[in-house]
Amino acid sequence: MSKVLVALSGGVDSSVCVHLLKEQGHEVAGLVLCMSPAHQDTVAAAQEAADALEIPLFVKDMQEAFEQRVISYFMEEYKAGRTPNPCVVCNPTVKFRALLEEADARGYDLIATGHYASVREQDGVFYLMRGESRQRDQSYMLYRLGQEVLSRLLLPLAELPKPQVREIAGKLGLGCADKPDSQEICFIPDGNYAGYIEARLGRSPKGEFISPEGEVCGEHQGILHYTVGQRKRLGIALGKPVFIKSIDPVSNRIYLAWGGSEYAPAVEISGVCSTTGKPFPSQFDCQVKIRSVAQPAPARVFLLPSGNLQVEFASPQRAPAKGQSLVLYDGDVVLGGGFIETGLV
Repeated sequence: MSKVLVALSGGVDSSVCVHLLKEQGHEVAGLVLCMSPAHQDTVAAAQEAADALEIPLFVKDMQEAFEQRVISYFMEEYKAGRTPNPCVVCNPTVKFRALLEEADARGYDLIATGHYASVREQDGVFYLMRGESRQRDQSYMLYRLGQEVLSRLLLPLAELPKPQVREIAGKLGLGCADKPDSQEICFIPDGNYAGYIEARLGRSPKGEFISPEGEVCGEHQGILHYTVGQRKRLGIALGKPVFIKSIDPVSNRIYLAWGGSEYAPAVEISGVCSTTGKPFPSQFDCQVKIRSVAQPAPARVFLLPSGNLQVEFASPQRAPAKGQSLVLYDGDVVLGGGFIETGLV
């Protein structure tokens, strides 16, 4: 069996991942990444899990890389009126890069994580697949991983529902068995991302809300506090429901539209990557997700001269937000994706 280095956070998913690999006969060690001051608790939890699972644990300080590649990106995207997804950027540039580097340095053949997805090999190509548990599927977050990572990646939780994972952890007597899933950004434990950015970069200036008719209709509290598609907590009363259609960081204005008109027929995506390593054809049909919790929707895709992709939805999709990822699927296979540049028209 192989030597496997597991990304261990101390949570139930990564801990059960270790257990399953050990059951399969692999020689397993854990790696915990300290990526910000908020990760000190993660390091402690990982050590507790490693002790309980009787494996060695390595700690790697990634704060400088995480600051440069993820936190800076996250803050600048919000300043630009976009909606970033830090996990999508962190996975290929920090987390999995560190896993591979540490595996190579310490003589481990493979790497593993507790993500709910799978990898299958066919004719020398490694395909990222959706997890069996559709409610937990995390393939969206992993679409920017390339063949170098996928060819060495094990995902033992691919076919398990979350209740079964918790049951396994409980039988092992792990303290994380009943620990609730984190719903927040890992480096902002309290979930107040706008407050976090303002503490780092200064107060986001107030500006104008623009009504669907083009008139100033109120004052917003700074564009960091809002995202495209938002309907609640706007503090605007126009007699009918409205939502945020677009955010202009140059004029510091937020443009509103009437509820019901938040669906877009098409988007353009940049930063395009192919998960399979295969080039995209000039035109093809597939399914797409415009956010992690969305259901895959049929679309027709066109390769543009710039290398961007034009994605035309079979049915208009609700409020695609600039900066979010659009991920392409062929059934259960992840084809790749990119970052949304255009949304509502």
